[in-house]
Amino acid sequence: MISVQPSPTADDLTRLIGAGPDERVAFAPASAGPGRLAETLAALANTHGGVLLVGVSSSGRPTGIADADEARAALQTAGLLASPPLILPLPQTIDFDGKTVCLVEVPPGLPHVYSVDGRYLTRTGAQNRLLSAGELSALLLARGEAGFESRPVPDATLDDLDPAPVQAYLERLGYPRAGVGDASGAQIRTPSADHEWSKALLARGCLTQTGSGPVPTYAGVLLFGRQPQRFLRNAQITLVRYAGSQMGDEFLRHDASGALPEQIRQAEAFVTANMRRGMRLTGFTRQETAEYPLGVVREAIVNAVAHRDYAVRGDDIRVLMFSEHMEVYSPGRLPGHVTLDNLATERFSRNEAIVQALSDLGFVERLGYGIDRMVASMAEAGLPTPLFEETVAGFRVTLRGRGEDLVSPEPTPRWGNRRLDPRQERALAYLAERGTITNREFRELCPELSDETIRRELADLVDQGLLVKVGERKSTYYMLK
Repeated sequence: MISVQPSPTADDLTRLIGAGPDERVAFAPASAGPGRLAETLAALANTHGGVLLVGVSSSGRPTGIADADEARAALQTAGLLASPPLILPLPQTIDFDGKTVCLVEVPPGLPHVYSVDGRYLTRTGAQNRLLSAGELSALLLARGEAGFESRPVPDATLDDLDPAPVQAYLERLGYPRAGVGDASGAQIRTPSADHEWSKALLARGCLTQTGSGPVPTYAGVLLFGRQPQRFLRNAQITLVRYAGSQMGDEFLRHDASGALPEQIRQAEAFVTANMRRGMRLTGFTRQETAEYPLGVVREAIVNAVAHRDYAVRGDDIRVLMFSEHMEVYSPGRLPGHVTLDNLATERFSRNEAIVQALSDLGFVERLGYGIDRMVASMAEAGLPTPLFEETVAGFRVTLRGRGEDLVSPEPTPRWGNRRLDPRQERALAYLAERGTITNREFRELCPELSDETIRRELADLVDQGLLVKVGERKSTYYMLK
């Protein structure tokens, strides 16, 4: 690449113009608007990087710019028009033969694939052109946007996968039950004892073959890992219910961890437990209703889990509930050629293996995002259309609730006329207020009970479908279902 110094000189400009426009050097007249500049910047970024000179004709004649500040502003605006935004060095100006030329460098090796208005461009010779489907796929894989889930996890082995959910998954796919017995006598597949176990997961993208044998991919660890957060610390969902319409000091919080299917179940349980219920006025009649359609909430959570960018470190999925709305945020901007404009019609899966497995497990439909279904369900419920937004580094869905249409806005008991003893009612009241309960907290509520009675009472509430058990052994706690 023809490189320039941080403070380019007339000699730099002479060399660049003398080399002429090619894959790495582009010219643009001073009249070029931000949209046209954005196309060239994205094309350079999707190729090998390069230099864009503004104020130079296509034939290589310096025509100059009238206002250096306007030219810099146009280039900075152009960078923001790309998706994701192109973060570039500040544009520089050079005086050359009585003309002022503006120069901006596009660094090589940028980590993303960039689009402008949903179009992916590259450079061939001195021209910008659209990437073909094959070229786009190869570029996405090369830069990691579509291939992170398929990478082997450093230091992970087959023993880092939990055989019980793996076997349940394989049985759902129709594989015969086989393996070794667990403590209860049930037959559990194990990676070391069952070749078919590994072969099936290789075919589903959860393992990858290396010189030393099959090892888990990021998809495999996320879907079936014993402790996925050991390898991806932020692969979890932060769930918060605030008392008012904005973030405040009063809130309930739960961090959903574990494998992705378990995270989805925990998130659904939290939202269901903390969703207001009441009566909705329809004309002169009242209908019992929930704050949001459950199907829409579930779709938003599952989409966030299925399509987030797990290569993004330092951030997690967030589900924030407020008095009038809720937000579901997922790290990573829209993948591939999907934009806000074509979100309901275009399909691109950043995490093909994860989406397929969640589809196999009944969480998502393989061929769709469900955006159109979310919009239709909200309209049917008489609620505003969901708001879909791209942030600087992620994607957010905002749902507006029923607000004052709920005559009884406070959460109401959902255990109906079930026959519960006073101790269980006390535990449910504690859960309605605090969100979760542990064996120790139940013991503090009812100090007269033995440990065995506490376990039996909570197990009965789980069997009745009122509670969800989360975690194992000392880390076990319960949430309202």
